[in-house]
Amino acid sequence: MKKIFLAVALGVSFGLQAQFSAPAASPRQKIEQEFSMSKISVDYGRPGVKGRKIFGDLVPYGKVWRAGANAATTISFGQSVNFNGKEIPAGTYGLFVIPTEKEWKIILNKDSQQWGAYEFDEKQNVLETTVSIQKLAEKQEWFEISLDPIDENSANLVFKWDDVKTTVPLKIGKPETVSKIVEKLKEIKQIERAVEN
Repeated sequence: MKKIFLAVALGVSFGLQAQFSAPAASPRQKIEQEFSMSKISVDYGRPGVKGRKIFGDLVPYGKVWRAGANAATTISFGQSVNFNGKEIPAGTYGLFVIPTEKEWKIILNKDSQQWGAYEFDEKQNVLETTVSIQKLAEKQEWFEISLDPIDENSANLVFKWDDVKTTVPLKIGKPETVSKIVEKLKEIKQIERAVEN
């Protein structure tokens, strides 16, 4: 009887381990947003303020930060994107920040598989752009990245943590190419409807 009970207990224990894990200090989050004909996704760790001084201390000014916690933050574009006025090809990039008191330098780097920013190599940068910061009226406890759509061809990439917020405008890359593809897709849809009827 004891052996049966032990086997059942072990089975339940292994089953629970498959379903649950220890709570993460900086939980991982993945967000996705439909964008034009494809989507944008961001994968990042969400550290909390937890009573600490964040910018200028935990996250030093003038140094590369992983824009989150643990593994480096990644951003993926399903199609070319205009990232704050600069064209970026479709693909997955490491997303890094160099904060200062008044602005953030946002960096997209070819190496999207690094832990933190310890192996950061600026030679791998494909984009550097600077955006101003705003002070939040209410403090943001958990670091947050969001994708806020403006219309079908533009969105804002928004960062919020502690008392700071910054926004990067995103638009479709090469609008004329997108328009041609959309027209082609509409033609295909019309042909499919005609065949069905």
